[in-house]
Amino acid sequence: MAPSTLAFIFVLLSTYSFYESNAQLSANFYSSTCPNVSSIVQNVIQQALQSDARIGASLIRLHFHDCFVDGCDGSLLLDNNATTNIVSEKDAAPNANSTRGFDVVDNIKTAVESSCPGVVSCADILALAAESSVSLAGGPSWNVLLGRRDRRTANQAGANTSIPSSTEGLSNITAKFSAVGLNVTDLVALSGAHTFGRAQCRIFSARLYNFNGTGNPDPTLNTTYLANLRQICPQNGSATALANLDPTTSNSFDNNYYTNLQNNQGLLQSDQELTSTPTVSSIVNTFSSNQNTFFQSFVQSMINMGNISPLTGTNGEIRSDCKRVN
Repeated sequence: MAPSTLAFIFVLLSTYSFYESNAQLSANFYSSTCPNVSSIVQNVIQQALQSDARIGASLIRLHFHDCFVDGCDGSLLLDNNATTNIVSEKDAAPNANSTRGFDVVDNIKTAVESSCPGVVSCADILALAAESSVSLAGGPSWNVLLGRRDRRTANQAGANTSIPSSTEGLSNITAKFSAVGLNVTDLVALSGAHTFGRAQCRIFSARLYNFNGTGNPDPTLNTTYLANLRQICPQNGSATALANLDPTTSNSFDNNYYTNLQNNQGLLQSDQELTSTPTVSSIVNTFSSNQNTFFQSFVQSMINMGNISPLTGTNGEIRSDCKRVN
């Protein structure tokens, strides 16, 4: 058989196995083993929201940071453990002193285990928590595809290199999305999760005072918005003070994020970069003008992201404690 034919068959089989693995995820995966899992997750998040308005945004970020490192496998949730040689992704640069909500994930896991012991993975809990967080904030609801299993290892080095950074340019971020099978529409849609939540001053303060070492603010920043942000984040002020990612409707899931970008009011450099090229900017304009179109694209992109390299079948495990392997 000619080498080119063999190569074609290999690509065909590889493509089939990729789609087959994703086909093992199903919205009905727990219909007989844990039929109330979605409502259990939602109830815990509703309770958490009573004392922490930003928890929804924090939970969806955990799912995002989990999926971008070796797939949606719950590896982000593992603590350091010398006995099992776990070097935690929580301490990687994109996550350290930044990711939060692990206690709520633990509360969800406890509640789920009480009802359905040994059945629901931590990776699936992150996917379900992301959906509940969006819908509870006024965003769309969708049927989450389930059936992921939990990885028994972490990849801190991968977390340092694979997770998009808020200070990266559009080409770098696009490449990181492409590396996990996500396209530019996914990038713009998933960035819309910045319609709620907060960011620490240290993440974006260089844009306010010394952008790219110029000694001046980022010239793309709306001047009124810049003045407001400098009040929240004065020079030599608290690095951990918080600013709303969406200055208009900070706790609601809507399409105002994209209108903010059109007005040069993107908080993070990676946000405002979405208006830096005509092709990407046109998607921003579409989502700004039609919230339903944004919601539909966001749901599809969340499903696409949730399909990144899941462990299924007998791979991995169902952790009884999300912080450690069984």
